[in-house]
Amino acid sequence: QVQLVESGGGLVQAGDSLRLSCAASGRTFSSYFIGWIRQAPGEEREFVLGISGNGGATYYGDSVKGRFTISRDNAKNTVYLQMNSLKPEDTAVYFCAAGQFDPSGSYRRMDAYNYWGQGTQVTVSS
Repeated sequence: QVQLVESGGGLVQAGDSLRLSCAASGRTFSSYFIGWIRQAPGEEREFVLGISGNGGATYYGDSVKGRFTISRDNAKNTVYLQMNSLKPEDTAVYFCAAGQFDPSGSYRRMDAYNYWGQGTQVTVSS
């Protein structure tokens, strides 16, 4: 069982930066792939970034390459999402999610993730 809690969201202006955190409970945190997924109003959930259990591999969604990065600190059971050069179209609720799967093909699928946080709102004004 893994419980996830996101934090760090807020209201910022276009071009600003934010860092989101995803704090997890559970002693097997390092065995989970962690993904950041976002959902804008009226839209489907979209994969943003993901990171393998040991942090050795990262996976990027097309819309955030070059602007967002992901990292994890397994000693602190925490994954971070650094968001730079934010745009109004980045406005969404951001969720972190955990799953145990081969990331080579599954990380974009929402049903691959077993555990989800409650989400944190990010709003980017123009």
